[in-house]
Amino acid sequence: MAHVLHIQASPRGDESFSIRTARAFLEAYAKTHPGDTIETLDLASDPPPPFRGEAAGAKMRILGGQAPAAEQAKAWAKVTETIRRLKKADKLLVSSPMWNFSLPYPLKHYIDVVVQPGETFRYTPEGKVEGLLAGRPCILILARGGRYGPGTGAAAMDFQLPYLKTVLGFLGIEKVGVILIEPTAAEGPDAAEKALAAAVADARRKAPAF
Repeated sequence: MAHVLHIQASPRGDESFSIRTARAFLEAYAKTHPGDTIETLDLASDPPPPFRGEAAGAKMRILGGQAPAAEQAKAWAKVTETIRRLKKADKLLVSSPMWNFSLPYPLKHYIDVVVQPGETFRYTPEGKVEGLLAGRPCILILARGGRYGPGTGAAAMDFQLPYLKTVLGFLGIEKVGVILIEPTAAEGPDAAEKALAAAVADARRKAPAF
């Protein structure tokens, strides 16, 4: 039996295109994987812990081969608990809108908390990076107000999908599927609803094989 972690970045609830598409994906997934568990981490209502001076200091001590102590250790414990929740997952689903050509800040904050040495990646004796989350498949469900896909002329402005793929690859996650919802704003409500319908259909097709 597999455990699916859905990392939800939009704060818009039922109005969110990415959330509605993710729900369709998970409904179809649950029907074909009735024994699996699904957990949703809503970053809007359950944000990751702060990553301030104590946590940053703990990270640098770990990179230097030392153990964090005192307040640094307390801050690091919150970081590792967030990572534990991520590492418990066998499969990942990330749903997010595009904000200003990139990610909503809660999702970037989450990434900054969970990408940590010795936890989700490590340096080999040869100085190479080894991701420690290998073997986990991931689906990205990404909503964008305009059209940023290949051939649109705006692909160079897309810092959402390339960044997420880069981070996932750094962590060892190489099997990444993508469901795009675009445009959700630039071409009016009719185009947005067509984009949502197409994305929901794509989600329902891909879910059984996930």
